[in-house]
Amino acid sequence: MARLALILAYDGSVFQGWQTQPTGRGVQDHLEQALAAIAGHPVATICAGRTDAGVHALRQVVHFDSRAVRPGSAWVRGVNAHLPPQVAVREAREVDEAFHARYGASLRRYRYLIHRSPVRHPLLAGRAGWIFRPIDTDRLRASASTLVGEHDFSAFRSSECQAASPVRRIDTIEIAEHGPLLLMSFVGNAFLHHMIRNIVGTLLMAADGRRPVEWVGEVLASRDRRLAAPTFAPDGLYLDGARYDSRFGVDAWGPDEGLDGMLAALR
Repeated sequence: MARLALILAYDGSVFQGWQTQPTGRGVQDHLEQALAAIAGHPVATICAGRTDAGVHALRQVVHFDSRAVRPGSAWVRGVNAHLPPQVAVREAREVDEAFHARYGASLRRYRYLIHRSPVRHPLLAGRAGWIFRPIDTDRLRASASTLVGEHDFSAFRSSECQAASPVRRIDTIEIAEHGPLLLMSFVGNAFLHHMIRNIVGTLLMAADGRRPVEWVGEVLASRDRRLAAPTFAPDGLYLDGARYDSRFGVDAWGPDEGLDGMLAALR
C-alpha cells in the first residue's frame, strides 16, 4: 500500500461541508468516489481540516492509501474527470506512510473575506461575508490582538464541537484592506468547530462600535458562548493550507496569490 497526499480546492457553497453525509453531498463523498474510480478499490480519506457547509478551501490537504499503481497525472487529471466542477485536485504526490493530513499539521491557515458595503453585491454571494455597517480597522486590529496566544476558546466554540479540549493557540491574526473588501487571516495550531466564524462575528461587533474593544477580551475570559456574537456566515471563510514537517515534501503553505488574485478580479 502506498500513501498519497492531495492538495484540494473547492467551492463549499454547493456542499454540505467536507465530511461524508447520508445525502452524499459532502466533499469527502465526491472525492472518495472519484478516487475509487481511478484506484479500482474503495478509498478512505483523511483531511487537514473538516470544513463546514458553505466553507471553501484553497488548499485542503488530504491523504489516502492505495494499492493501485498509477502515474501521478491519474491522481490529478484522472480524479478531476470524476469530480463536479466545484472541486478539484490541484496537486498529488506519494508520501511516507508516517504522513498524516490531520495529526501531522503543525499549523493551519484560514482566511475570512468580508464585503463592506451599504448594499450587498450579488456576484459576491457565497464568496464573501457581507456587513453594511462601517468598520474601524484600528478597532478591529486592537480587539483581534486580544485573541492571539494560547487560550481556552470555549466562548467561541460551537455546542456541537467534539474536541477533547477547548484550548487552542492562535499565532497571528492579520487584517488587510482591498477597496471595499476586508481580508482577515488566522494562523494557529488548530481551530474548534465554528471558532473562526464566532470570532469574526464578535470582532466585527467591536469594530463597528456596537461593543467596546475591551469586550472581546471579556468574552474570551468568560468562556461562555452565550456572551459572544452570533455565528457569522460561512460564505467568506477559506481554508488556505496546513504546514507539515519538511521531510514529507508536502508544500501546502503557498504564497498569498490565491486570494490576492481573486480579490484583484473582484475589484
